Amino acid sequence: MDNVRIERIEWARLAGERPRKAGCNSRLGEHGLHVRPAIARLTTADGASGFGASWISRKEAASIVGFRLSDAFAASGVAEEFRVLEYPLWDLVGQLAQRPVYEMLSGEEDDFRVPCYDTSLYIDDLHLEENAEAAALIASEALEGKARGHGAFKIKVGRGAVHMPLDAGTQRDIDVVHAVRDAVGPDAAILLDANNGYNLNLTKQVLAATADANVYWMEEAFHEDARLYGLLKDWLHAEGLETRIADGEGDASPNLVGWAKDGLVDILQYDIFRPGFSRWLELGPELDASGVGTAPHHYGGHYGNYVSCHLAARVDRFEFVEWDDATTPGLDDSGYSISDGLVSVPRKAGFGLGLEEEPFQRACAENGFEIRL
Repeated sequence: MDNVRIERIEWARLAGERPRKAGCNSRLGEHGLHVRPAIARLTTADGASGFGASWISRKEAASIVGFRLSDAFAASGVAEEFRVLEYPLWDLVGQLAQRPVYEMLSGEEDDFRVPCYDTSLYIDDLHLEENAEAAALIASEALEGKARGHGAFKIKVGRGAVHMPLDAGTQRDIDVVHAVRDAVGPDAAILLDANNGYNLNLTKQVLAATADANVYWMEEAFHEDARLYGLLKDWLHAEGLETRIADGEGDASPNLVGWAKDGLVDILQYDIFRPGFSRWLELGPELDASGVGTAPHHYGGHYGNYVSCHLAARVDRFEFVEWDDATTPGLDDSGYSISDGLVSVPRKAGFGLGLEEEPFQRACAENGFEIRL
């Protein structure tokens, strides 16, 4: 890598669409139809290139263009000052080596498949008066995911926090969970995500009422709080429920790692982009050693689907990839496929994605930039 110099940095936001609009979570309004992945491409003097998610500014790009690839890497991965470009850097190294990132991380050359979950079951039912009709709607959406190959489904709950009266919203949450379980069958994993819309007692109420649905994890039940985690853990044990506690998306408290190691949190969900891939490469094995699961959050950027798969090569207790299904012109993901609840990761160089030139150049002209040495 000592002789490889980055001579051009291009950046743009692509525009894609989900199969249907994503509705509300417990706190926010409609998430909508569109995704806007921010993509940077690095090109060397020899014409090799790698691309990936990045939020680098024009000013930052101008200040570092011309750097040697060897300068960007440290013993633990991408050096701190270059992590704004860590995804295109990993992709470029994979292109130069003609190896997938997952293979470089694990040394394994076999076909690679990773568990994933359908993250599309938002609160889409607020226009409906009857709980049965609302529950049937979300169950039908789960069946759409099942038809796309999913075997695990995350359901947004917490309707009573903002959008509905408390009792009515909580009962609808419960009815939705039962309807989804009936639709997807007994073997599918069901995950709940309250986006901090519950308190401890509401969490207990919902998990008790859905005990027969065998909820695999309860995500962001309430704001990070070691005392409440401990009480919830004690209650789950007393009730004989195996539901895991998952957290880390929202405020992403730095205390979560310690709490997880202490047994208060079962699965950590820091974002795949913040703190990022390099930090996850350090953190994942550390969590493995403490028996803590890894399930990075990402949503709204589409690209996170794919890089999360490659992280699983380094982490023994990797739980699921969060799969935000979308189609983005310019981003060729045709090598990836989902069946039986698993993502098949292509044995292609880098992150296994293609960047289509015409849509990318159009986006660069409309909203991006190009910096040359």
